[in-house]
Amino acid sequence: MQDIRVLGLDLDGTVFDDQKRISPRTMAAMRTAIDRGVTVLPATGRPVTGVPQEFLQLPGVRYALTSNGATVTELATGRRIVELTFDADLAMQVYDIVRGFDSALSIFIDGRSYTTADNLDKMVEFSPPELRPYLRDSRIPVQDMHELMRRHARGIEKFSILYPDYATRDAARAAVLAACRVEATASLGANLELNAPGVTKGRALVALAETLGYTRENVMACGDSDNDLAMIRMAGLGVAMGNAQPEVLAAAAAVTGDNNHDGVAQAIEKYILQGAGSGAERY
Repeated sequence: MQDIRVLGLDLDGTVFDDQKRISPRTMAAMRTAIDRGVTVLPATGRPVTGVPQEFLQLPGVRYALTSNGATVTELATGRRIVELTFDADLAMQVYDIVRGFDSALSIFIDGRSYTTADNLDKMVEFSPPELRPYLRDSRIPVQDMHELMRRHARGIEKFSILYPDYATRDAARAAVLAACRVEATASLGANLELNAPGVTKGRALVALAETLGYTRENVMACGDSDNDLAMIRMAGLGVAMGNAQPEVLAAAAAVTGDNNHDGVAQAIEKYILQGAGSGAERY
């Protein structure tokens, strides 16, 4: 039986259903876990300003893991528990490569997401309809991305890029990896997410747990996508959503229901609220 004390939850495709809603059952399960002393936090590729208020306003949510693990923030104070940003020269090198491909590029800096007006129009074109309101609301348009990066050289957390098709995405990914040592993952469709070397949700989640006095065996994580893979592998109990990508399903110790059928709530109820926690079990 595992004593789960820290619960990291991916958002898109995990806590959110396909309409970007958090179900009442999932909200209730998270609230009950918090009431029982579990540290529940979003573990997302979004910047901290992109985490939905309905999650952040749950009483007892103290931290947010954002930008795929580039930061873990104490919400009450804004203090960074984990801060794993890009080296400025490496970030500039990455930018110079990726801007040569047809794409919609955002750069996450100091908890915010920036893009150009042209890129924002492309994001709407390249993204699924249910994601478009979030993209419009969360992106801050700027005129010159290169100048922005120069002014915030020490705060660059992540590159988030949408492509018109998988072939273009794969070509851009190959070009970046041929020239740079970075973490390259994806979370939806033909997108690419680039972090500094060694930066993953798993590394940041375990670092937070250790800061709180726990070990990785006290950590549970739920996710569905490539950018959740390290978190699923590193957690003491990695739980894949029923809708997870094949690599995530293969890596997980347990599989729960999908994101449209309260998979997160099922996992919390089974492994935390009922106290049954064998990492070898599968639904």
